[in-house]
Amino acid sequence: MRIEPQQLKAFLLDAKLVSEDQFEKAKKTAEKNNQKIGDVLILEGFITQEKLIKLEAYILGIPFIDLEKEKIDSDVLKIIPEPIARSHNMVAIKKKGDILEVAMLDPEDLRSIEFVQKTSNLKILPRLTTPKSIKAALFQYEKTLKAEFGDIIKEEETGIKTFKENIEASDVEKEELIKMAEEMPIVQIVDTLLKHAILERSSDVHIEPTKKDVLVRYRVDGVLHDAMTLPKQTSSGIVARIKVLSNLKLDEHRLPQDGRFRVETEDYKYSIRVSVLPVFDGEKIVMRLLPETSKALTLEQLGLMDEALEKVKDNLKKPVGMILITGPTGSGKTTTLYSMMEILNVPGVNISTIEDPIEYRMPRINQTQVNPKIGLTFASGLRSLVRQDPNVIMVGEIRDNETVSLAINAALTGHLVLSTLHTTSASGAIPRLIDMQAEPFLVSSTINVIIAQRLVRKLCEGKEKYNLRDSEIKDLRKYCDLDKILKILQEEKIVDPKKTFKDVEFYKPKLSKDHLEEYKGRVGIYEVLPITEAIRNLITQKADADQIQKKGQEEGMRTIIEDGFIKAAQGITSVEEVLRVIAE
Repeated sequence: MRIEPQQLKAFLLDAKLVSEDQFEKAKKTAEKNNQKIGDVLILEGFITQEKLIKLEAYILGIPFIDLEKEKIDSDVLKIIPEPIARSHNMVAIKKKGDILEVAMLDPEDLRSIEFVQKTSNLKILPRLTTPKSIKAALFQYEKTLKAEFGDIIKEEETGIKTFKENIEASDVEKEELIKMAEEMPIVQIVDTLLKHAILERSSDVHIEPTKKDVLVRYRVDGVLHDAMTLPKQTSSGIVARIKVLSNLKLDEHRLPQDGRFRVETEDYKYSIRVSVLPVFDGEKIVMRLLPETSKALTLEQLGLMDEALEKVKDNLKKPVGMILITGPTGSGKTTTLYSMMEILNVPGVNISTIEDPIEYRMPRINQTQVNPKIGLTFASGLRSLVRQDPNVIMVGEIRDNETVSLAINAALTGHLVLSTLHTTSASGAIPRLIDMQAEPFLVSSTINVIIAQRLVRKLCEGKEKYNLRDSEIKDLRKYCDLDKILKILQEEKIVDPKKTFKDVEFYKPKLSKDHLEEYKGRVGIYEVLPITEAIRNLITQKADADQIQKKGQEEGMRTIIEDGFIKAAQGITSVEEVLRVIAE
């Protein structure tokens, strides 16, 4: 049963929740913008979301339920699997006999109701609730996960043993570690940790021993979140289990170790990169989750736009020279390299890479993994790649003088070289290369373009417009030239030429019954610096990064923060998110 506008109006006016003028104003706005009247009433501040949903429940004859302080039995909660609950905004709340009460945001979602009915063999009674309530209920899945860990631990408590991490481990202690790593409770804990991390779309899992317990954190869309805490006695077993999977030394507790293993189910395939680091309270583990089934994104999907996109594409057409991508760790540099190789990967081109690690497998590309233990470094690998008759060479990262020298030589001798560098800006790559003893005249003659980037979280569809306050604008002027940003927004026709910066509409997250997440996924913000004749002259004169940056901007380069503000004004991300990554 749908609520007709006139029916909603009659009930709202009867309950004196809004005036007739407010309703008619909201109705006109809704018709103009193709929105629901209720959403406009909430957005305009005429009524609260909770009051409107309670009224809708009354009109539809469906009970309203508030779950914010409601404790749901874990067995009932599990009737609807977490991924289904999250994607369909529905949570099982009570079960009596063959009847299941389900809290929903849309009780007219008959397909979801039918699906749960078929999979559970229960009769479904829908209950209407608010987005905040659903969010609170979904959070209980995390608590259920913790309870699941508790059950695993209690099942075979004698199977989980503490192990004194001596400086030198005896053969008996090594055997004890191996045994511990294979015991069922520990195996289940590690498996469940990884399964939950993959469901949460995590890129990294941090397992951190503390004095009293073990803290587990997940990085989702670039931001770390506490996931759970586990008992201290599980620490040694978890470390041992992950070391066994990664083929690392079980009895080595003093030195860092790196390894990898794979996880494969019917639903997903992941390569897990493992780093083990000795810390005060034990050994910390960080696992990077790399989906093997993901495809390289296009440059447009990454977030490159307009002139910056054209400049990058033009430089990818050049058969020789060097393309450098800069930015801090975790800024998506390698992903951008893979997208470029996807464009270049045609039958007539031979592409060879030297990487650490190989993050994604690509067909028709010869990928080599760095292995310092046997002397296979970026430099030695690059030296060998040149003899493999490549057209394009990808070097995962330029770290030292020898690699710089070899990469420049490869670019000079008829190859297109793609690589990354750890600098905060595009212009900062030039002095960094010179610091690594690259000759300025060689740098100026080999580099085609330098791209600096960061990753910002993308706003979900549930977002609302707002204008910056005077105090916020004043603070922003410390970071960037707002007059220039306003001019860019006007040139892009995002803002009317007569408007001031105070009139620019930005976006911020807004939860709704259709959108329970503030951000989902990430996109790049960029600055692209082509090496023009003027820039080449500055490089040979050993100009500093500021001089190169200034000349680049004079020639039309947009900075990272300017690109970020364009995306914020377009509703792709928020101003707060842009400032967060710039500050990092």
